[in-house]
Amino acid sequence: MRILQPAKWVRPRGYSHGITAKGRWVFLSGIIGWDGQCRMVARDFCGQVRQALNNMVEVLAEADARPEHIVRMNWFVLSKKEYIEAYKEIGAIYREIIGRHYPAMTAVEVSGLLEDGARVEIEVTAVVPE
Repeated sequence: MRILQPAKWVRPRGYSHGITAKGRWVFLSGIIGWDGQCRMVARDFCGQVRQALNNMVEVLAEADARPEHIVRMNWFVLSKKEYIEAYKEIGAIYREIIGRHYPAMTAVEVSGLLEDGARVEIEVTAVVPE
């Protein structure tokens, strides 16, 4: 895996501009903050982020993949304001669960998510080295 960082560009904080990798691809559908029985574990944004990231790690493990194999994350949030206000707490939760690995990321504000009560949904692509 190699991070793509043009020499003259400012280094981003908390994500990478791009990544290239070889290996076995793993695709995770949108992961939300509910438990394995489809019960929402938290109503607040950061609580849902924590559960979604934990869920992500658990699903990756089914493919013998780990957080450092993640090459792309797409975050869908209901509120840009809520997301921005939670940057610091999200960063701490992210580092606790994922570590200091920062894949290519996109965050998009959406008008709604399919599951009632969900405040964030995260899609993941990982590449497990050959």
